Amino acid sequence: MLQNQDTMEILSNSTSKFPTFLLTGIPGLESAHVWISIPFCCFYAIALSGNSVILFVIITQQSLHEPMYYFLSMLSATDLGLTVSSLSTTLGILWFEAREISLYSCIVQMFFLHGFTFMESGVLVATAFDCYVAICDPLRYTTILTNSRIIQMGLLMITRAIVLILPLLLLLKPLYFCRMNALSHSYCYHPDVIQLACSDIRANSICGLIDLILTTGIDTPCIVLSYILIIHSVLRIASPEEWHKVFSTCVSHVGAVAFFYIHMLSLSLVYRYGLSAPRVVHSVMANVYLLLPPVLNPIIYSVKTKQIRKAMLSLLLTK
Repeated sequence: MLQNQDTMEILSNSTSKFPTFLLTGIPGLESAHVWISIPFCCFYAIALSGNSVILFVIITQQSLHEPMYYFLSMLSATDLGLTVSSLSTTLGILWFEAREISLYSCIVQMFFLHGFTFMESGVLVATAFDCYVAICDPLRYTTILTNSRIIQMGLLMITRAIVLILPLLLLLKPLYFCRMNALSHSYCYHPDVIQLACSDIRANSICGLIDLILTTGIDTPCIVLSYILIIHSVLRIASPEEWHKVFSTCVSHVGAVAFFYIHMLSLSLVYRYGLSAPRVVHSVMANVYLLLPPVLNPIIYSVKTKQIRKAMLSLLLTK
């Protein structure tokens, strides 16, 4: 009887519904966190300033009030959301070794991180559709992509993200967690969090898989299909000038898609099948996944999109 009572006390002391998680910076390089924070700050500065400038330019320049640039502004907005969502915890670890985070703070961060990720995937589908209509059906471009339809597409992306993320996070509340839970990243990542639970996580895993199917599982084939149709249409064009025009129209979007999905797939593969890999690999991949697309997207679009580049130069010259 006493032995059973002692066992219950041990279990009650080792589990909690309101745990404190420990975030991880760069494993093995804790002494160099201050120096590592310098490139991180540079990346965050580029992501924040680059996407903010693109947003500002598209909003203020009347000549850029077209469907293509509306979708680009949505992409910049989601990139800003992703950057801000991880900035506080990442720099908090690198500067102040502030590793502790509560379950509710974790849930809030996951809401924004995963929500903006779902929205960015939707925006990339919308931009693929924009490229398809512009190349394959240019005469009906303005009648298909009207302002009201673009607003509806934007609201659909937001609604889908909220509908998918809320059940994922609500299923975390009934879970019990073992104390001193050390996460693998500098931010809260849903698969990382549920693996630390002491209770049954089958419902959480199934919900996460459903979300993955309803986002990446649907969005990726849609993007691939749009480019198959674009290539099929372009193959009938004999003029090299037309080939160059089509390439210039789509190259920025192809780059954005490649950076987003390749890094998402890489992180997923490392997380699921690279358990024997060093912890530093998981940490670096996780930070690259969140930081690189917001950093590179504004650079790619400002370099490859003539109208954006001209608008940015005119903005700088008027200051």
